[in-house]
Amino acid sequence: MCPEGGCVYVNSDPFRVKMASCRLSGGLLVAGVLVWAVQLCCLVRQTSGGFDLNMFAAQQSPPDPCYDENGKPRRCIPDFVNAAFGKEVKASSTCGTPASRYCTLTGNSADAAAAGGGESSAERARVCHVCDSTVPKRQHPPSYLTDLHNPNNVTCWQSEPYIQYPTNVTLMLSLGKKFELTYVTLQFCSLRPESMIIYKSMDYGKSWVPYQFYSTQCKKTYQKPNRALITRANEQEAICTDAHSDIEPLTGGRVAFSTLEGRPSAFNFDNSPVLQDWVTATDIKVVFNRLNTLGDEAEEASRDSYYYAVSDFAVGGRCKCNGHASKCVHDREGRLACDCKHNTAGDECDHCKPFHYDRPWQRATARDANECIACNCNLHARRCRFNMELYKLSGRKGGGVCLNCRHNTAGRHCHYCKEGFYRDESKPITHRKACKACDCHLVGASGKTCNQTTGQCPCKDGVTGLTCNRCAKGFQQSRSPVAPCIKIPRGPTSVPSPVYPKPGERCPECQGAKKVNRKNYCKSGYVIMCSIMSREILGEWTKFTINVGTIFKREQSLKLRRGDQYMYVRQSDLQCKCPKLRLGRKYLLMGSVDSNNNREGLTLDYRSTAIPWRNRWGKRLRRHQRRQKDGKC
Repeated sequence: MCPEGGCVYVNSDPFRVKMASCRLSGGLLVAGVLVWAVQLCCLVRQTSGGFDLNMFAAQQSPPDPCYDENGKPRRCIPDFVNAAFGKEVKASSTCGTPASRYCTLTGNSADAAAAGGGESSAERARVCHVCDSTVPKRQHPPSYLTDLHNPNNVTCWQSEPYIQYPTNVTLMLSLGKKFELTYVTLQFCSLRPESMIIYKSMDYGKSWVPYQFYSTQCKKTYQKPNRALITRANEQEAICTDAHSDIEPLTGGRVAFSTLEGRPSAFNFDNSPVLQDWVTATDIKVVFNRLNTLGDEAEEASRDSYYYAVSDFAVGGRCKCNGHASKCVHDREGRLACDCKHNTAGDECDHCKPFHYDRPWQRATARDANECIACNCNLHARRCRFNMELYKLSGRKGGGVCLNCRHNTAGRHCHYCKEGFYRDESKPITHRKACKACDCHLVGASGKTCNQTTGQCPCKDGVTGLTCNRCAKGFQQSRSPVAPCIKIPRGPTSVPSPVYPKPGERCPECQGAKKVNRKNYCKSGYVIMCSIMSREILGEWTKFTINVGTIFKREQSLKLRRGDQYMYVRQSDLQCKCPKLRLGRKYLLMGSVDSNNNREGLTLDYRSTAIPWRNRWGKRLRRHQRRQKDGKC
């Protein structure tokens, strides 16, 4: 069955199909029917050099066309088929019920027209038969339209004789799912119609859109110009043409409609949603409006020669799978559906399958398979959704948002612990026990939420421990749930600073630095940024609770860490506003370390520096910090 001159191929582009043919037994067979046989022959010749295939090669599973040899996804498309083959066609008129007489015209139309004047000549130009649905050899059912077309044994569907305008004859074909069509062809056993319309439906016959008009009188019959120009502005518009409406030939004429012929965007089909929609159909309907006649239809005896008869109704195309499947299969319900790849789903692979919403669904192209990507939920979620705004903000890298994070996690990617839990650094974030409960003490902690990184609970004054479950050094337990740990205040053991102002004396000038420079930084024992949280008067001292945000410098002897700390200042220094402190404010504190002080925390006096914090100082102090490490202090 292979051609002698070599192999004949069909163009691999989904919508540019070249009609190939083989000459067999002296007859020309159209490859739209036998192209699969030609391709099979050529494949055998190329792979084995003949018909002697290796028996072990046949056992190997063929590679998946949707992925390359490295497993990378690529565009794949189902085979090009005659989508009408074997499908049921519903006809509004079929001869044989009751049995009726019909005649076929012989010779050519000119001879028949010339013979119309004489009775004997007209009889010689016609051969009459009987159509009877009860006799198998005389019936012409619609099933003959989509059976195997054999040129040596032509079978034809046939309408009742002489159904003329304004009465129509309709053929309706359901493809079973969405197909992307390349052509619709009709092979006639009778005269071709003078006027007919091809329609398509995209919703299984609920609504119809004209595909093509055929008529020798387009303006008169359909109010459309003949062979109108198609531009990008009207690519989805059906046009009317007088092609294929001639009375010649008397039998065997063909009407062929190409869906993309003359459409300007056909050569850029991947980037033309308009044409992608134009070629999509679930059903095809053909309406025959007017018979072609030889002008003798006024004679009752001649009307038996005029009817619609079609031997082959073919619809060429591919299952619509949007480039994400290489074949269509029957699902559990027996419906035809795409065998979707690239993490897509749906009858046409027209959306991403669940949990693969990290980027929007797109049709596959020759450049990019546009595979659907799974959401990154660190194994803590089973559902996610797509957020276009996040997708754009990420530079079109990912837009998935995880839903219902489990294992006490939270966040867009379930990547941190939810409130009341903290991260267990000994386990990866994907571990189901990566988050541990804070378990803060009901009495010792001031809240139930701990630091999500360290797990440290917020402790009340005088309470310490990761869960705030014990009193700090120098504190003892009380019976009060409000202040579970108390400490009797004691004065410092070091020599106290002079009290100002003494009776009759003024406050001394504050000796704290007023500028943040390297000299003041280097001579200080500590340099920190903190916030004043609260204060408590203890005799001649005031105890402040401060929250240390950044430690720029501290001597090794000073036990100072980030977080809540205590700071002591004499009442007399505060009255003299040395230092000047206000609750809720941020300050830069610099001073010397009193080695004789046994208090837990800092002690400030009129010689210490406390300046309201300014954000621009951060870079300056970091610079001083680096110079100190380099020995330039």
